[in-house]
Amino acid sequence: MSRSLSTSLVLAGGRAGAALRRPHNWVQLAKFCTVGATGYVINLAVFSALVLGAGWHHLLAATVSFLVAVTNNYLWNRLWTFRGQRGHVAYQGIRFLLVAVCALAANLVILDLLIAFGLEKIPAQAIAVILVTPLNFVGNKLWSFRRRA
Repeated sequence: MSRSLSTSLVLAGGRAGAALRRPHNWVQLAKFCTVGATGYVINLAVFSALVLGAGWHHLLAATVSFLVAVTNNYLWNRLWTFRGQRGHVAYQGIRFLLVAVCALAANLVILDLLIAFGLEKIPAQAIAVILVTPLNFVGNKLWSFRRRA
């Protein structure tokens, strides 16, 4: 391992350790998960309605259900979770959307793999959404809603 990489890892580890010791970050994570839980229910409800009720392909249904849930999540995260870190609505919205699109891409890959391995569509979507949640939180905490220096 190169010296600069090892130095970067040590610095990142120290920064992460310091962040874990701040109660505010745990409260924010709890709020983010609460908002995420509402988005999760919305996502699965829309996904189920589109797949089971309308007969849509699972990837198209996952994309539409994502768009509905991410709109809910952005509004609540902006107004409640990261309230003290609000910047310009469009600027943060674009960043939030970019993070969400990365999470969506990961979700679609995981969803398709789980279905290919024989899991039913609804449980596969439920698992895929849970697995991409950490990516979503870190991206939003560190980029979309980060405090300006």
